[in-house]
Amino acid sequence: MKNKFMASALALTLGASVALSGSPFSAKAEVGQEKKYIVIFKDQAKLPTNFGTDISKAGGQIESRLDKLGAVEVVSTNPNFLSQIKKSSTVLDAGVQNTVYPDTAAIEAEALVTEAGTFADMYEKYQWDIKQVTNNGASWNLPGGTGKSVDGNDIVVGVIDTGIDYNHPDLKDNYAYGKSFVPGYPDAMDENSHGTHVAGSIAAKGRTMGIGPDLKVAAYRVFGPTGGAATSHIAEALMEAADDNVDVVNMSLGGYDWFQNPDYATKETVADVRLFNRAIQYAIQKGVTVVGSAGNNGVDISSPGKLSGDDNGATHRSPSSQTMIRVSAGGQLKNLAFYSNYGVGKIDVMAPGGDLGPNYNPATGAGRDNTYLCLATIPGGGYGYKGGTSMAAPKTAGLAGVIIAQHGKDKLSPAQVKHIIQSSSDDVFKRGYDGESGFGLINAVNALK
Repeated sequence: MKNKFMASALALTLGASVALSGSPFSAKAEVGQEKKYIVIFKDQAKLPTNFGTDISKAGGQIESRLDKLGAVEVVSTNPNFLSQIKKSSTVLDAGVQNTVYPDTAAIEAEALVTEAGTFADMYEKYQWDIKQVTNNGASWNLPGGTGKSVDGNDIVVGVIDTGIDYNHPDLKDNYAYGKSFVPGYPDAMDENSHGTHVAGSIAAKGRTMGIGPDLKVAAYRVFGPTGGAATSHIAEALMEAADDNVDVVNMSLGGYDWFQNPDYATKETVADVRLFNRAIQYAIQKGVTVVGSAGNNGVDISSPGKLSGDDNGATHRSPSSQTMIRVSAGGQLKNLAFYSNYGVGKIDVMAPGGDLGPNYNPATGAGRDNTYLCLATIPGGGYGYKGGTSMAAPKTAGLAGVIIAQHGKDKLSPAQVKHIIQSSSDDVFKRGYDGESGFGLINAVNALK
């Protein structure tokens, strides 16, 4: 499977920036080597009495607690920690903790902007993607269409990502607050660019525009300047966003859990998936619409066996849940982007994520046209082109936000929001549902009618 994903990445790159998202390929721990684990208890709403004693007896030390998810993060040098902790009658599952990465843009390029500009000038000239979803801004004229709620309450989209440049002129007025879950980085300021680009697609209001230019964005920073984040930190951010009563969460992140990775037994990796599912369900039960990206490996993720390629066992996209809204990426010509993952039962809708134009040849790199990418905000007050399912998901999160704004805060359930998005989407491929676009290409005007 490792070779399969590396080959996929090489096919996408050719002068573009490509990243694989969190495939859990790491060596088995040697005796005495410290490893991180997730321990999940049977009660998913709280931690059992004396849970610390059981973990200590198994040779573990608690690193962090996720009380409301019934889970803890543990470090241990005991090579038999998993087998020993699983003997506890209160433990449902325990396993090695995965590292998750931002679903990094499949393609990116700087937009060289040196001249001063006027309000919405870059939207008018470059943002075909925002125009595609809003029908050239027509949705902004409908009740709730800008993200300004009919009941006067702020509609907040939580961005679980690399942080947000809260000083950016297109974002600062719509920035609600920020929290960091990155050890050693207490500030939610974006030092990468991914999260700021995502936030701009949702709620920019300046030279560029977002889907809902009056929505608010909140940064839940889980990634430092480089590298990934532990599953437990992302689960904690999602749980806290739900407790903060955000309306929507965008997770342009993800990886793959390979259930027959030779470095681990299948039973050692299942706990990671369970924790994500608990966190997603916790948020949805508290009224949060959760949106996630499908991934940028250009593969069919519907068959866990097929996704493993020549290797044995099942491979799953993670985080993924039937209760989330899972988004594939389309191009300016309403095509499936060449890098986008797809799969029957795994995609709910498609949104503009950008590509390199109709003349681009992924095999040779010839014919590249950056104007077919998605332009949005990047740190330092600048603008950048990116393409990826990371760019598609936040447009769907923005659409969820304006749908909520039209009805009022806390009036719709996440399932109702999802239904409106799906039923209002435009058929672009097969009639009805298909594995490439799900229920179709999102359409803000249809959703708000």
